[in-house]
Amino acid sequence: MYFEATTPEALATAVRVAREEDVDFFLLGSGANILIGDRGFSGLVIANQARSLTVKGTRVFAASGALIYPDVIDAAVGHSLSGLEHYVGIPSTVGGALWQNLHFLSPAPERERTMFIGEVLESADILTADNERRIVDVDYFEFGYDQSVLHQRDDIVLSATFELEPANGEALARVMEENLRWRGERHPPLDTEPSAGSIFRKIDGIGAGRLIDEAGLKGFTWGGAQISPRHANIIVNRGGATAADVCALIMHTQKTVEAATGYWLTPEISFVGDFAPVKRVRQSATG
Repeated sequence: MYFEATTPEALATAVRVAREEDVDFFLLGSGANILIGDRGFSGLVIANQARSLTVKGTRVFAASGALIYPDVIDAAVGHSLSGLEHYVGIPSTVGGALWQNLHFLSPAPERERTMFIGEVLESADILTADNERRIVDVDYFEFGYDQSVLHQRDDIVLSATFELEPANGEALARVMEENLRWRGERHPPLDTEPSAGSIFRKIDGIGAGRLIDEAGLKGFTWGGAQISPRHANIIVNRGGATAADVCALIMHTQKTVEAATGYWLTPEISFVGDFAPVKRVRQSATG
């Protein structure tokens, strides 16, 4: 089953009805940071296409299905507002960005620290697990690195308000250009090498890509899936990759990295659907 929600109200209604009717549902945003099983998802897929967007003063009001880039960033920069330009080129909806506390090493060009989207969030309209609409402030989210309270709660973000800073529009455009260039040099292009983004979380402050590289796995291939030669924490589809291929490569990577470095890597992507068919592959990959 498939439903496309084009407004926050339609999204809230779809989720309420699914809950009340006890229907398993999956909320689909831009599709980043997820791996869908080869058998698909046996329930209701709610596609969040709620992309309304308004700029008033220094605030940007965005529905949760709006794309961080280009929708929200272009609107902000078009009004000479700074705070979101760091995330240019990262595939994510507003809802997904708050789920994961979207981040990027910035500001350009010095790359002095990691910037988090939670730093510019003012408030959000959510549907709670009890089907109540609430306006919550930034503290509600309990943001961390790749983390928010949404990982522990079944609340749904319907829209968000960002508080930004006035800035020079031309300077912001230059920052965006530099960020796109920097990201393009270090990440495989999604149009020719599709991926789910970064696969594993940081561990003890160490990037997973560094550990995978140290284990000699850059470029390693399993079926149609490959650890990107450009970025070791990204698995790309080289053509015909299945979810089973990706799962097997994930577990082979975990085992190899643990043997080489002593660290066990934890996936940061979400696994959606029926993964029963890959159990045998998981066993062969882990011994």
